[in-house]
Amino acid sequence: MDGDRRRNEREFILAAMVGNIDRMKEFLEKGVDVNCRHPYGWTALHTAAINRRSQVVKFLLDSGADPNIQDNFSNIYQVARENRTSPISVEVLRESEFTTLLRHDQMYRGCTALHYAVLADDHESIQTLLSAGANPLNTNEYRFKPEDYSRDIGMKTMMQKHSERYIAEQKQKQVEERRKFPLEQRIKQRIIGQEGAITTVCGAIRRKENGWYDEEHPLVFLFLGSSGIGKTELAKQVAEYLHKGKKNAFIRIDMSEYQQKHEVAKFIGSPPGYIGHDDGGQLTQKLRASPNAVVLFDEVEKAHPDVLTILLQLFDEGRLTDGKGKTIDCKDAIFIMTSNLASDEIAEYGMQLRAEADKINQQRYEGRPEDLEITETITISRRFKEKIVRPILKNHFQRDEFLGRINEIVYFVPFSRSELLKLVGMELEKWAKQAKEKHNIELNWDPMVFDVLADGYNVYYGARSIKHEVERRLVNQLAMAHESGLITPGCTVFVYADLPKSEEEKYKLQDSPSPIKIRVKSKGTDNFTDVDPSEHLKSSGQEHEKK
Repeated sequence: MDGDRRRNEREFILAAMVGNIDRMKEFLEKGVDVNCRHPYGWTALHTAAINRRSQVVKFLLDSGADPNIQDNFSNIYQVARENRTSPISVEVLRESEFTTLLRHDQMYRGCTALHYAVLADDHESIQTLLSAGANPLNTNEYRFKPEDYSRDIGMKTMMQKHSERYIAEQKQKQVEERRKFPLEQRIKQRIIGQEGAITTVCGAIRRKENGWYDEEHPLVFLFLGSSGIGKTELAKQVAEYLHKGKKNAFIRIDMSEYQQKHEVAKFIGSPPGYIGHDDGGQLTQKLRASPNAVVLFDEVEKAHPDVLTILLQLFDEGRLTDGKGKTIDCKDAIFIMTSNLASDEIAEYGMQLRAEADKINQQRYEGRPEDLEITETITISRRFKEKIVRPILKNHFQRDEFLGRINEIVYFVPFSRSELLKLVGMELEKWAKQAKEKHNIELNWDPMVFDVLADGYNVYYGARSIKHEVERRLVNQLAMAHESGLITPGCTVFVYADLPKSEEEKYKLQDSPSPIKIRVKSKGTDNFTDVDPSEHLKSSGQEHEKK
């Protein structure tokens, strides 16, 4: 069966080579993938483009072919080694099933159909590919764009104009996309709360995107606040927004690894003649690969002062010199430092502001409970920043010029009650999804569960404390019940809160087990049954001891 599939794919690509569209339709009806590859790496679209089959190119694109798919063929010698055959056999097959136009001493790996259409000087195919979304800026493995394969100045000029038009169109699309779906909305889908922090960061990013920033200096942020409150996640979301998921566009450096003077070499690389000279630095290597990345310096307060001197050069001049003396220009990068300095003061101040906001809300909307979840943006006063936070930062970093190169100091405050309930909801949804996917168990809950779990919030550990509370009070019970056979595939689990009904009862139960309880409805039954996994485990252990 697998042999038939491979044979059909090869015949489909040969039909593209000779321009037999009717034959190609037959293979597509048989289930052949329009983007299937020849054993040596090219696709039907590549074959049609290099052989000037413009009608076939149009047919393939209309059938769903990817205009930007890349060829995997490297050179006849490497392919021969990979397939355990001779270079001559590879050469003969390539000329008979792909093209005779390509030179054997040149490398084409990573070429798109547009590269091949330019090389074949096929204007009609080029226009068809561009109209279908082919990117004229795509480079192959050897950094060549389609225009680099132009045979004359006329073709090169035409491709350069297409590239300029493509860049302008992409910029316009990005502007429209940002207008329809602002950065704030995107980030708020992933981060609970922190309205003030998100607004500050998005404002700075917007200035940069639209050309309203100092191009001689990179953008620098300092994120302050307790652990588990969204600092790292916000940095990740900025990188995701700006670079659309490119893995090397988000660089995270743990500054607790650079507490000693000699570890500066690990940061930027050792000078010539020293051990590790050829390895390069952890930061410089990554910045050289992606000079416009979002760089996160985690727990920057733990770094040695000599490392901070390097950061000062980086923030001030937008460039960095590595251990080999080579300079990396990174003015387009965004640098984000996180720190726990003044986190206790910010948490205490934030809680005070939250309490004041809640009191005002209660008074303003008394008698209208549906409005009580209004979110108040907590604004940190200038006096608090100047009189409380700045002296702490200045005392630690010991240099005004370092703080002076920070564009925005961003404050992350404790969560409000409504935000905590959302965090609990996210955690429960995550575990419900896992229960369904891994164990085929339906997990539902009573709304009162949210309040009980939200009470486990610890202002110094942020969202992590909610995560741990859900695991401790609920997930532990589910795991015990699963191990004991109390919950089985196909059953439904209902989570509820067994709360005390009076103050006296509340006092008696203050040291008792979790008020989070579970009921189970087995597959094929109609009624729920209360189960207590810990009691079941205890009784099972006693029976085992008797035996």
